[in-house]
Amino acid sequence: MTTTVRGSVAEVSWYFLRLGVIAFGGPAAHIAIMRRELARERHWTTDQELVDMLGVTNLIPGPNSTEMAMHLGATRAGWRGLWAAGFCFILPATALTIALAWAYVRYGATPAGAGIILGVQPFMLAIIAQAVWGLRTAALKGVETFVLVFVVAFAAAAGVGEVPLIFGAGFAMLAMHTAVRLLTAQSRKNLQPLPNPRKGGKKGPFRRNFAVAPVALAASGTPGVSAWELFLVFLKIGALLYGSGYVLLSFMQTEFVDHRGWLTQAQLVDAISAGQFTPGPVFSTAGFAGYVIDGWRGAVVATLGIFLPSFVFVTATHPLVPRLRRSPWAAPFLDGVNAAALALMAVVTLRLAFEVLDGWYTAGLFAAAVAVLLRLNPNSAWLVIAGVGAGLLHAVFA
Repeated sequence: MTTTVRGSVAEVSWYFLRLGVIAFGGPAAHIAIMRRELARERHWTTDQELVDMLGVTNLIPGPNSTEMAMHLGATRAGWRGLWAAGFCFILPATALTIALAWAYVRYGATPAGAGIILGVQPFMLAIIAQAVWGLRTAALKGVETFVLVFVVAFAAAAGVGEVPLIFGAGFAMLAMHTAVRLLTAQSRKNLQPLPNPRKGGKKGPFRRNFAVAPVALAASGTPGVSAWELFLVFLKIGALLYGSGYVLLSFMQTEFVDHRGWLTQAQLVDAISAGQFTPGPVFSTAGFAGYVIDGWRGAVVATLGIFLPSFVFVTATHPLVPRLRRSPWAAPFLDGVNAAALALMAVVTLRLAFEVLDGWYTAGLFAAAVAVLLRLNPNSAWLVIAGVGAGLLHAVFA
């Protein structure tokens, strides 16, 4: 795809291992760092090629920044570079998250551990709420997507599953825009040609260019949990999760809290908090949840399950990047998917708010976190560190 000089697998591995250690701030920040360092400074790729790859990451499930790392690794060092880049980018986050899970299981029941969790949760809720609000402009592209958000949110609140809602919204948007194109084409056939002083004008009044929007405890071990079942559940999540990594909340809520009872609601919030606190993709939350459910074995199989689909999808789609991103059929499908993802995120945020904000102290921390985000918008890691401090103060003086 690219005309730049190819490099080595070792070069790719070292770069993305380093990036995985410093990559705080979420997918948008990760991709911005990749553009500055790999397109502008190291010239592994061009801006146009990077934009093409970013478009494809929004056509397939999985964590956007991790899949971008894989695409760039493949551009630099072929399919070996693809797998090396993905592995090295997620390794630091996964290792740190599982280490936090170990500490959480070991010390979470102590006054200090409980205080830390109490302080972190309201800050985490504020970060999620900001993500939902920030994604509204990318997901709401018109009246049709606005209506779709309300329909999906109502259906989710009524108990409809995430997967049919996401794919249903995508296909509904695709069907609607296909119908509009067909009706527009028929109407234009029936119109007399109008004088046009500019020769070669090809755009009619109803043509629209669709942009692909980036969307962007207790003791360890649960009795009766099968490692194979745990792997398959996370494999399904990794293979079906569109939109922001925060939609992972909704999937895990359904699979592990509501259906199987392997996690409590509080444990789920704590797992997402750990994934947010560490650098790299939020999908590293899987390692934390897996450890809480089934110890070290659960952490390994959960991590393998949730990330494996991304490796397969990027391996399959990377050669198709130039054509797939510009597909007129894929863009409206993604508009619907993004609208559904925003609705699911909003619903699960409200559910978490009822769970977390159960007293004046947590409500005050949440209000303070919102004020800091609106005023200063710091790196999310600093907010989580502030939550740790607030939690420790509560543990000492409560």
